[in-house]
Amino acid sequence: MNQLTQFFWFCSGANFSILKRAPTESNKYIGIGATVFFTGALAAIAAGYALFTVFESIWPALFFAILWGMMIFNLDRFIVSSMRKKENSGTEWKLAIPRLILAVLLALVISKPLELKMFEREINRKLDVKKTEMIATSKMNLAKGFPEIQALEVQKDSLKAELAKSEFFRDQVQEEYDAERFGEKISGTSGVVGLGTNAKKKEQQLDAAQVALEELRKRNQIRIDTLDTQIQDFTALRQLEFEKQQAGIDGFDGLAARMDALDLLTTESVAMDLANVFIMLLFIAIETAPIFIKLISPRGPYDDLLELAEDKVKLFKSEKWVKVKGESEARVSYFQDTHFYGNELSKEKTNRTSKAKTEAEINKLEQKFKL
Repeated sequence: MNQLTQFFWFCSGANFSILKRAPTESNKYIGIGATVFFTGALAAIAAGYALFTVFESIWPALFFAILWGMMIFNLDRFIVSSMRKKENSGTEWKLAIPRLILAVLLALVISKPLELKMFEREINRKLDVKKTEMIATSKMNLAKGFPEIQALEVQKDSLKAELAKSEFFRDQVQEEYDAERFGEKISGTSGVVGLGTNAKKKEQQLDAAQVALEELRKRNQIRIDTLDTQIQDFTALRQLEFEKQQAGIDGFDGLAARMDALDLLTTESVAMDLANVFIMLLFIAIETAPIFIKLISPRGPYDDLLELAEDKVKLFKSEKWVKVKGESEARVSYFQDTHFYGNELSKEKTNRTSKAKTEAEINKLEQKFKL
């Protein structure tokens, strides 16, 4: 239990030596530290899910999730530990505004991947609908991109229609021939039973129609087979292009696609929109909780001891500054004094030397003029 307490103290950014001198503050900083720790843990889970959708591999996602969680944990710990309880609460709130803004931004970043996980089933259904629409659009565009297939199909239908017309004519001649033989009175028959002159003419017409039909069937079948081969070639090319596009459609499952699907779901459903907002507010509350705890909690012994320790450092700094400043001024004063005396001595020595040279020159001149 002692180790767990110290761990949460560490998470809260508290100073152990000072906090041990204020035991009544222990529970407050345990709560702050636990909030910071679990916020970092939630951030790691959210990042892990988001990165798994990107990498589609557990190990890179796990590595970067731990890294992201540690970064969020460190930021939260810094935000909480850098706050100081002042006598003036208004000053505290002003100083806390940038920290609150940063905490809200972190909450939004953390909450979004978890929202995607919570609504995963609904998002998957939305993505399936989107993929179906994309496949239909792709097939429609490919159909427009291969007009040769449609043209070949038209030619094939024309040949089949020509063959059907020839078969219809042959069948019509067959009916007239049968009616002529059995004495049925219809348009183009005599109504006399037996194989008379009219029946023989009908038989000749039938034979000619059958021959023409067989020739047309052979000729058109060759052309139809050729068209079928061409259609199969173009269809294979179209299918190849579709398979290329289908690979991208099947991979339409990334983070951006899921966020777009979630946005559409929240637009279409008021319930999901409210759920999305409440989840976001929940994470904002969790992320800003340590800051609000520090703001609304009264100033305690730990804050007094911490301020005292910081004031001691300030006083020590002031003392060292005064001492260093005094020593520096003394050295400067000593340098100025010794430099001044050195200059005076140098000037006096120079004057004496100049005076001696002048007197020597005067003596030389006097001796010269006496001679």
